Amino acid sequence: MIIRIVKMTFKPERINDFKAIFEASKEKIRDQNGCNYLCLLQDKNNTSVFFTYSYWDNETCLNHYRNSDLFGQVWPKTKALFAQKPEAWTVEQHHELK
Repeated sequence: MIIRIVKMTFKPERINDFKAIFEASKEKIRDQNGCNYLCLLQDKNNTSVFFTYSYWDNETCLNHYRNSDLFGQVWPKTKALFAQKPEAWTVEQHHELK
């Protein structure tokens, strides 16, 4: 399993536009083959900063989504709202404590 973390900084006046895009597409993203978890986080100190946090079976599944029609529809709309270039990490989980 891999975890994908994407940091996105939006123009303040475009935050509601992003939230609408995410709301309309979150179930479709979560339903992608190999996606086991999807979460949207917002920075409490800088409300223009959001993170998506998603679990994928493997990098092949993540890349299949990244090459999908859905991604091709969602990402350009989202990208147009950025105030800064996004940052992304693909990480492996080593430990989890509950």
